[in-house]
Amino acid sequence: MHTVDCEEKKKRIVGGLRYFAFLNLGILLMTVGIFFFKAPNGFATGGVSGLSIILARLLPTFSQATYMLFINLTLLIVGVIVLGRECGGLTIYCSLMMSLENRLFECLIPLSEPLTHYPLLELIYAVVLTGVGSAIIFKCKASSGGTDIVALILKRNTCMNVATALLCTDLLIACCSFLEFLDTGVGINFEVGLFSIMGLFAKVFIVDDIIDSINMCKSFTIITREADLIINYITENMHHSATVVDGKGAFSGDERTIIMTVCKRGEAIRLRKRVYEIDPHSFIIITKTSEILGKGFRDNVQ
Repeated sequence: MHTVDCEEKKKRIVGGLRYFAFLNLGILLMTVGIFFFKAPNGFATGGVSGLSIILARLLPTFSQATYMLFINLTLLIVGVIVLGRECGGLTIYCSLMMSLENRLFECLIPLSEPLTHYPLLELIYAVVLTGVGSAIIFKCKASSGGTDIVALILKRNTCMNVATALLCTDLLIACCSFLEFLDTGVGINFEVGLFSIMGLFAKVFIVDDIIDSINMCKSFTIITREADLIINYITENMHHSATVVDGKGAFSGDERTIIMTVCKRGEAIRLRKRVYEIDPHSFIIITKTSEILGKGFRDNVQ
């Protein structure tokens, strides 16, 4: 009994460390995308990072990282007051870590100009890095805070849902990226503005696709004569369950057993190989899915 408890405790610790590392990887990728690619080019694709980039360009009294830290702290205070528990500890952690990492990069690796002379290339890196980072943070059931807090406040006080409120907030920030201070007054920078708008919409699609890719699992339908051995492998080696149905071939009339199960992407290769080792004449249908609700996969059906 003591050995079992130790094993469970060890698994929880390893799982917690893996979760923490994965979460911080998402924060780091977002910070790299913002500091090295978005900020030097003035790409404001929404969020607090976009607003801080605009403010640093229009009012260069403070740096982008300083504006970002100040805005995030302000929004977190407002979020805690207005939203209470909806503005959770993970949101506070992610928001502050991203602001502090951005400030650290600014102190250690100051940039006075873009890394390259190819703004489209830098926009691609900015969108991909921040998109992957956002997807990882969402996968960890966390939020980077910022305009997410504004969206939650709008949702509470208007008829908009979170996605619509967030898009409206980010679109407003992206549209502000057209503004630029000139010697003669406020002017319009079409290049930066158009890049920002394009980056905003590209980020929306990229985040959705990456989340689907991270959640990707495989659904197996196995038609076989060696059901017992295959079921034993699924339950004992993979620690999954399966649904078993008796079947009959429409053409041959032979009796078969149909096994239906789902597994993670890495497990799918092993299962396919093992099924063919057990029954080389089995018939396997494998489909991709990113939405599996139930024990061992997603327990939250919201």
